[in-house]
Amino acid sequence: MSTTLENAPTADEAAARIGELRVEIDTCDAEIIRLVQQRLAISQEIGTLRRSTGGTRLSLSREQQVLARFQQALGTDGAALGMMLLRQGRGRL
Repeated sequence: MSTTLENAPTADEAAARIGELRVEIDTCDAEIIRLVQQRLAISQEIGTLRRSTGGTRLSLSREQQVLARFQQALGTDGAALGMMLLRQGRGRL
């Protein structure tokens, strides 16, 4: 979309496009929620298996790998997001 005045959308066109984009965001949000729920279930199963065999509740080296992956892909906020997901899956330390 060009920012020149001659190509600028009308208010109605902009409102319609914003509505379309918000539907796309809502679809993304629903998929993110579904994936987070799936991740939590998997993480809880891993924790249960680790504890059932006498292992620790978590693996710090694995958590560092996850955090590094999120930070590399998404920056500082990505690391915070990764930490939130880890905390959701295993609880606070």
